Amino acid sequence: MVWACAAKDDDDWVKKCMEYEVEGSRPRGRPKRTWKEVVREDCQARKLNKEDAVDRCKWRRVIKEVR
Repeated sequence: MVWACAAKDDDDWVKKCMEYEVEGSRPRGRPKRTWKEVVREDCQARKLNKEDAVDRCKWRRVIKEVR
């Protein structure tokens, strides 16, 4: 999740992968959650923001609590 907020350049392959949309029709039912949605929900549940990903001490403390 550290590099989840670091992909800012338009030519970055990570950003292209995160924003890629598949062509064609969707199956019936609820749409699948994207990787970005899951990361955002996990960060909200643990009260983390983008700046916390840069703070290595806080990040490690939160990750140890999750494990």
